[in-house]
Amino acid sequence: MELPDRELITATVARALAEDRATEDITAQLTVAGHTGAANFVARRDGVICGLPCVAEVYRQLGGVTLTPCVADGDRVSAGTVLAAARGDLVALLAGERTALNFLTHLSGIATLTAQFVAAVQGTAAGIYDTRKTIPGLRQLAKYAVRCGGGRNHRMDLAALALVKDNHAAACGSPAAAAAAVKPRLAPGVLLQVEIDALADLEPVIAAGADLVLLDNMTPAQVRAAVAAARGRVELEVSGGVNLATVRAYAAAGAQRISIGALTHSAPQLDCALDFA
Repeated sequence: MELPDRELITATVARALAEDRATEDITAQLTVAGHTGAANFVARRDGVICGLPCVAEVYRQLGGVTLTPCVADGDRVSAGTVLAAARGDLVALLAGERTALNFLTHLSGIATLTAQFVAAVQGTAAGIYDTRKTIPGLRQLAKYAVRCGGGRNHRMDLAALALVKDNHAAACGSPAAAAAAVKPRLAPGVLLQVEIDALADLEPVIAAGADLVLLDNMTPAQVRAAVAAARGRVELEVSGGVNLATVRAYAAAGAQRISIGALTHSAPQLDCALDFA
């Protein structure tokens, strides 16, 4: 699994440690200064693991602790699995505990939820995609977690793809008008995606040069009709109102992409803990 940029991980972890004032842990300094020990990061629930490089970076920056991973990001684990073994200075080990677990539980939660959606559409042609609905400053890590769960990244940022959404269409008069304004001025190789919420807009946006069409808040029946009307001329993406109970129906309707904001904005944390040996 390709990691986010190493410098980004370093900077993100440094900000998290500074936020927690980890080098000023009053309690640890007054209880365990001068002591060493061993502890394990353990999964308390079944899930898909993500974030171990961040845990390692926490203790690299704090120093005095050796971390030995026992699994890898992207691995499926069961409750009770030891994820990594830590040994060393107890002040550093405890000072970094919460920051390390914050990364591990949040990113593993995203990976686990993504894997559930991927499993729900198994056997269809649909891919599960994320969105830009991420916690500011954590986007690259969140999208990495989606990949660890078997999902795919939509666009990383606003420069990665031209995406005409409802407000662009409203400003220009219609989705097709906005697409027609954008398409001729795109740099070579940059794709154009257009969001529509009515089937009547499908043919006009295809004629305007859309490469991908995002079907917003449509029913599976409407998606099936759009697939038939598009006749393979554009790639179709479903977004809005998709959950684990409905995603299979959307995939069966023939959409090639299903994007789900909940992967990164609403994934429950995967319960993990630091248990002393």
